[in-house]
Amino acid sequence: MKCELSILIPVYNTVCTSIVDVLSQQCRKLTDEFDNFCYEILVADDGSPQQSCIEANRAINKLPHCHLIEKKENTGSAATRNFLAQKSHYQWLLFLDCDMDIISPNFIVNYLKHDGTGIINGGIRIGQGSSSNLRYLYEKQAEPMHTAEKRMQRPYHHFRSTNFVIERQLMLSCPFDERFKKSGYEDVLFGKQLKQRHAPIAHIDNPTLMTDFETNPDYVTKTERSLRTLYQFRNELHGFSRILTFDKGIHSDIIRHTLILCYKLFGKFVRRNLCGHHPNLRFFDIYRLGYYLSLTKND
Repeated sequence: MKCELSILIPVYNTVCTSIVDVLSQQCRKLTDEFDNFCYEILVADDGSPQQSCIEANRAINKLPHCHLIEKKENTGSAATRNFLAQKSHYQWLLFLDCDMDIISPNFIVNYLKHDGTGIINGGIRIGQGSSSNLRYLYEKQAEPMHTAEKRMQRPYHHFRSTNFVIERQLMLSCPFDERFKKSGYEDVLFGKQLKQRHAPIAHIDNPTLMTDFETNPDYVTKTERSLRTLYQFRNELHGFSRILTFDKGIHSDIIRHTLILCYKLFGKFVRRNLCGHHPNLRFFDIYRLGYYLSLTKND
């Protein structure tokens, strides 16, 4: 059983006191049961402009072994994860997204008892959402692929930075790529780097719960930003994206130009649907492909 743990949470414009409180309670219980268990919970605010969130999160400092670090500049989630790893003190690092919920009373124990692996991915579960919310519909459709059994079929491709444990020395020697300033695909490249290093990885069913689903316009905008990131790092991400695989499979200029033309003609209509109250998931797949291909028109 692992006996020391640094819990690391990047935060941006979000109040995360509830998840820290739950984690703190589980860790304090473990310190009562095991004399050699050591822990810390470090939360790094990545230069949030919403001062009210920072002020609310300062309550974290009142909990034992918990600290809020207030960064002055926004450097992005990749750099903030690396920053937290450098600030940590213990052998094992548990990275969590700030907007998730802990659903198992044994969440920490489930990780601690899993020995002998450099990286352990716990997965996610999708909470209740609205049938008019695009993010909820998309995540709910993908949920059957979130089981540990499914993820282990392609362990590096299914790596997700939402909820994972990693050995500190491995993290320091294989950090996230800080060229990724916004969230999106930095964990995909990290998974590819882990595969290239032949780092041992395990997937277990120890999920956090996703209950925060952004509005449809915000999610479409976020998706477009991620696709621009995918295009920017297309060479590095080769082999780890279905869109890139599809793009590489188009050997006819006529087909490519036809798909881009269809996006130009119908893209605005599809985007309106996705941002509206009845988003169509098939439209979402088509829109993402069309948007990406439109970025390649000058290649």
